[in-house]
Amino acid sequence: MARILLVENDLILSETLSELLESEGYKLTQSKSANEALEATYKQEFELMLLDVNIPDFNGFELLELLRNSGNTTPAIFLTSLGDIASLSRGFEVGADDYLKKPFDFDELLVRIQAILRKSFRAKSNEVRYNSFVYKIATNELFKEGVLILLTPLEQKLLAIFFKRINETITKQELLHELDSVNESSEGALRVYINKLRNSGLVIQTIKGVGYRLVSS
Repeated sequence: MARILLVENDLILSETLSELLESEGYKLTQSKSANEALEATYKQEFELMLLDVNIPDFNGFELLELLRNSGNTTPAIFLTSLGDIASLSRGFEVGADDYLKKPFDFDELLVRIQAILRKSFRAKSNEVRYNSFVYKIATNELFKEGVLILLTPLEQKLLAIFFKRINETITKQELLHELDSVNESSEGALRVYINKLRNSGLVIQTIKGVGYRLVSS
C-alpha cells in the first residue's frame, strides 16, 4: 500500500481526493500547510507527495525545494490552478516529477500516480537505503542526503560487500580477498580503507578477531 502525502489547504478538495485515493488502495496523510507537511515528512516516509502551490506558511514550490535540498527524493506531483509557463517551469526546477493543472480529471491523476509509482519502484529496486545513505547497486555509488560520496575503486568493492550484507559480520579473509586483486592484501591496508569508509559516516563495527560489520542504527 503506497503512502501518499497530500498537501492541500482546500479542505473539501483534500477530503474528496483522500476518499477517492483511499478507495483505490492508497494510504493518505493530509496536511493543510507547508509546516504541517514538513512535520509529516519528519515522522514517516512516503512513496509520493501531492502538493498544492498556494498553501499557508510558504508556497509549495519553496516546500519542495526545501525538501529536495535536505535530501528528500520522494516523487512529487504539483496540483495547482497555476497553469502559466513560468509556474510550470518553476515546478520542475524545484524537483517536481509531474504537474497537473486544476481542475483535473481524477482518472487522469490516477494514471499519473500509477506511472510515477511504477517508475519509482523500479528505481528503488536498484538501491539500498541505509540511515541517511542511498547505495546504488548498478553503479556502485554511495549518496549521503543526495550528495555523491567520492570513493576509490577499491573502496567501492568493499562497499559493495558491506551493503549486500548489512548487519552481518564479514570476516577479514573475505575482505582481504578483495584487496588481493590490487596486491594490497594486508590487514593494515584493510584497516586504512575501512577507516576511509567510516569517515564518510558509515557505522562499521570491528568484531575483534573476526572481521567487520556494517550496522544500521
